[in-house]
Amino acid sequence: MAFDRRTVIAGSLAAAGFVGKANAQTPPPLASQGLPPGLPQPTETIDLWPKGPPSTLKAPLTETINERSTDALVTDRAVAGITRPRLVVFRPDRPNGAAVMITPGGGYTRIVVDKEGYEIARWLTARGFTAFVLFYRLPGEGWSSGPDTPLADAQRAMRLIRHRARDFAIDPERVAAMGFSAGGHVCADLGARFAAHAYAPADAADRLSAKPLCAAPIYPVVSMDPAIAHAGSRELLLGPSPTAALEVAHSPDRMVPKDAPPHFLVHAEDDDVVPVENTVRLRAALKAQGVPVETHLFANGGHGFGLRRAIGKPVEAWPDLWRAWARTVGLG
Repeated sequence: MAFDRRTVIAGSLAAAGFVGKANAQTPPPLASQGLPPGLPQPTETIDLWPKGPPSTLKAPLTETINERSTDALVTDRAVAGITRPRLVVFRPDRPNGAAVMITPGGGYTRIVVDKEGYEIARWLTARGFTAFVLFYRLPGEGWSSGPDTPLADAQRAMRLIRHRARDFAIDPERVAAMGFSAGGHVCADLGARFAAHAYAPADAADRLSAKPLCAAPIYPVVSMDPAIAHAGSRELLLGPSPTAALEVAHSPDRMVPKDAPPHFLVHAEDDDVVPVENTVRLRAALKAQGVPVETHLFANGGHGFGLRRAIGKPVEAWPDLWRAWARTVGLG
């Protein structure tokens, strides 16, 4: 879809009205003591399921936000107990027509708010991308949809972004996915199973494709093979004693279709939380299916470097490498 100046202006005007609608949505995870002065906090959200998620809970949940930082100038919030999954919107001053949906990590026990969410979104919007941070439901918190719970939210989120593309002056064909750690599993799972029937259609948005234009799982959890899996994510996703078939079904490297989107992969070889073999296996699977993939393995970086913990190391280059690659696949 081509966008000219008139279209962008029209989208911006429509967005002005949409902000009013957004005020009725569930607020973004924000609670924190002493937020750093001048740090922009998001206000606009999109609830994924206005009538409630398409699955049930074993027991009630309460959404809680925990501030893990002891530095007054650096926030490091994490949220758990999400019952109203939603997208938190970051709009650029000068939109380039492309969007990125971000799925932060947290080991499927929580979702990181700042390091792999809002900070990445601010970096993207400074470069013209409209960013959407997805706060998805956690599979170990008792949802009847089990291990498909995060995938259902990710599919629905991609479809809603496309359905409301004009509200954000974006091209619905130019929507990418990017995820980190366990959120990298959500991203990779979406890249492999975008066409899976993870939930029953709810409205017109669900007639749209959930396939991202491209996917960037960053230091991702991928395989459920106990030899290389992140043990905590594996148990929370699949339970304590999964069958071999369940392990395969939720290992994106075992589920890559020939029409998977192009992938950009980043991992540090000294990652002592999620073994680099997760990314190596995903790359091999993509190559075997003829899917374009660019891979960057760094000797040092550890796990969870995001932006802030990459400073001063060679791995600091990964966002600019992603941006250069994104141009080659049409994201911009």
